[in-house]
Amino acid sequence: MTSEETTEPREDDSAVPAVDTQEQVTRMGATYVLGRMVITALARVVYRPHVEGRHLVPRTGPVIFASNHLSFIDSIAIPVAAPRPVHFLAKSSYFEGAGASGWISREFFTAIGAIPVKRGAGQAALDALEQQRMLLDQDRAVALYPEGTRSLDGRLYKGRTGVAFLALQTGAPVVPVGLIGTDKVMPVGARMPSTKHRITVKFGEPLELSHHGPATSGRARRLATDDIMAAIHALSGQELAHAYNEAPAHNPLDRIKQVLPHERR
Repeated sequence: MTSEETTEPREDDSAVPAVDTQEQVTRMGATYVLGRMVITALARVVYRPHVEGRHLVPRTGPVIFASNHLSFIDSIAIPVAAPRPVHFLAKSSYFEGAGASGWISREFFTAIGAIPVKRGAGQAALDALEQQRMLLDQDRAVALYPEGTRSLDGRLYKGRTGVAFLALQTGAPVVPVGLIGTDKVMPVGARMPSTKHRITVKFGEPLELSHHGPATSGRARRLATDDIMAAIHALSGQELAHAYNEAPAHNPLDRIKQVLPHERR
């Protein structure tokens, strides 16, 4: 639930943990439990989300929700619709504000299960995945966006392999999620969500991906990612972009990196 250039569940390849995961989850306490109840009830009354496949979501054990990504509010839509608590990564600035507005922001993001991360580079992407692995080791559910960032044109982009890496490493099942209409409720650039549109959240059959091979295999990660994206596409019905959702290149080196073959985590 962050801007397009930060890590939400999986916003980009440049986020690092801001706090110890177990400490943050423990600190959530009553704020998380009470806040999730209130926000979920309010969102269901105001937006009347149409939810399909809730019965397919495992109620216990580690779970990875892998979703398409259309809007800032996707990270509210998934926890509201899911039958169990869901955690995701959000940029640390949401937790660091001063005064009343800072307190409101901090309490809100805590209430919906966000874990703060700070931006970094290189190895930092794997550090962010490590945060989520720790949550899965605690039998919790996490949400990630394999596309990496929001789709500005509504198409479904190729998945990056970080989600598959996490699934193959932990053995956690992946529940594909198709979100429909969140981009109409809160388009990019909108300051407040609209109440004129209805959201649809579709949960698919859990995917067990270990047959592709170990997490250390690039081929296994790619094949597992393609399976995840095919399942998301079957739920969302979006047009396929057949390309990665790359951030604009700001210099010649960035343009070269985008052209050269490399694995998108």
